[in-house]
Order: sequence, then C-alpha cells, then structure tokens
Amino acid sequence: MAVKATKAEKKVAYDQKLCNLLDEFSQVLIASADNVGSTQLQGIRKGLRGDSVVLMGKNTMMKRTIKLHAERTGNSVLLNLVTLLIGNVGLIFTKGDLKEVREEIAKYKVGAPARVGLVAPIDVVVPPGNTGLDPSQTSFFQVLNIPTKINKGTVEIITPVELIRKGEKVGSSEAALLAKLGIRPFSYGLNIESVYDNGSIFSPDVLDLTEEDLLAKFASGLSMVTALALGISYPTLAAAPHMFINGYKNVLAIAVATDYDFPQAEKVKEYLKDPSKFAVAAAPAAAADAGASGGGAAKEEEKKVEPVDESDDDLGFSLFD
Repeated sequence: MAVKATKAEKKVAYDQKLCNLLDEFSQVLIASADNVGSTQLQGIRKGLRGDSVVLMGKNTMMKRTIKLHAERTGNSVLLNLVTLLIGNVGLIFTKGDLKEVREEIAKYKVGAPARVGLVAPIDVVVPPGNTGLDPSQTSFFQVLNIPTKINKGTVEIITPVELIRKGEKVGSSEAALLAKLGIRPFSYGLNIESVYDNGSIFSPDVLDLTEEDLLAKFASGLSMVTALALGISYPTLAAAPHMFINGYKNVLAIAVATDYDFPQAEKVKEYLKDPSKFAVAAAPAAAADAGASGGGAAKEEEKKVEPVDESDDDLGFSLFD
C-alpha cells in the first residue's frame, strides 16, 4: 500500500518542480482560471503536452518559491513574475510559439449558464424570435420589460433585448429567463493575462501583431521622427534627404534671382530664359502618348470593319437581269 505524502513533503516536491520549470523554460504565460473545472483543465494539459507544462498552485507558495530561486541563482528577472501572481492564476511554461499555444488553449473554452450573482464577462443580448414558450409565460417577460407577442400559440420576442451588461451581476430573473430559453451566454477557460519572455513582460495583444502591423507602426514612427527633425532643423538619417532637397531648392532660388551659377542650375536657367524649350521637351513625350493611344484606336477600328461580301459581283448579273 502506497504511503501518502505529508503536506510538508508535497510542498517540497512542488517547490522543486517549480524551480526546475523556471530553469528549463524562458517563456511563461500567466493565465486566469476563474470558473475552470478540473476536467477542463485536464483537457488543456493533454492538448499542450509535449512542449508546454501547466502549473497551478497557491499564489503565496509560488511567490515564495520564485523569490528564493531568484536569490539562489542570481536571476533577478524572475522577480517580474511575482507581481503578476494576483487572483486565481496559473503558470503555463512553454517552448513553443506563444501565439500557437494561446490558440490551443482557446480551443478548450466551454459554454456555461448564467448563474445568479455571477459577474457577466460580456454583454448578454437575447435575440428576437420564437421562444417556444406558451402564452402563460408572458408575465415573466413583462417583468423584464421584454416586448413580446403571441404567434401560433407561443411567445415570440419582437426585438433584440440587452439583458445583462458586461460587469453587472446576474439577477435571479435574468438567470431564470436564460435557462428557460436554453441560452448559455458565457464561456470559460484559461484566459491569458500576461506574457513573460526572458524577463520581459508584455500584454497578450502583442501576439496578434503581424509583420504588416509592425511595418506600418515603424513607418508611422519614422515619419514622425522625420517631421520633428525637419521642424527643429536637426539632422538625422531619415531627414537628411529632405534637408538636401530643401537646401538645393534654396540655392537654386538664389541662383535664379542673381548672377550666381552652378552646374545643377544651368539647365533650369536655360528653360527660364527660353520657355519654348519647355514645348520642345514636352513634344516627344506628347507624341509618344498620342501614338500609343492612336495605335490602339486604329487597331480597334480595324477590328470593327467587316469585309464586304462580293459574291453578287462575281456572278455577273443582278437580281433583275
């Protein structure tokens, strides 16, 4: 018969397991586990088996172990995890892609009914349509100010009704109505609250960013830096091309207004002295454009012209001969 471990022995084993995971993994997802059942948690563990480990426990025990382990190893960045252990949370240690791990966890969310006194995590809207309830239930809907009508011997909801708002507590009437309609409005599972990666802490929303999002944000930041550098006349790599062009424009304006000359300004001065050169330079381009468009029109006309049937001429007589 196996001897059951004492509480002290269980704590030592838990402490050793957490220390081993902290040494082995550099990526940790901090997940809240409100209203998550043991069967559901077991399914998540099976789904993540291979490259991830789910560890649940008391916050005080996890904080104590992390602090002592950080002191022993000198790895002070682990202390960033301590501030995240608030509420009913667990740690998911992983070596896989963080986004893929989060998507795998999301597969195990299950629907749940609205229980009395529960804080609604989302807005609950009752859709319009036939409820299947008999007309004797209309008074129940009237208490909740839900517009209804009798259609074919059953109660029908006329318009969508916002029954519960996010953050509000579920009342007894709301819970009874949702139960009658067979609506399970809430879904529960491990919800990722924060991400720890090699000492850095960031929001799980970062995992949704794509390469296009990063490029767009970088381009936006680069344009702001360029505008600021140009505004205060501070040279930067991003603003340098614009500064050179603006400087060239200023020098060119001086050269045009005075007798000062330099190679890059000669052609501009020639055009200003003899505006007809503008027309000469523009004529070949205009002719090329016209030729291209004219050629296309000619081809279209050729396609539209149909050959004349000359079979009557070949016979040598007309219809009245």
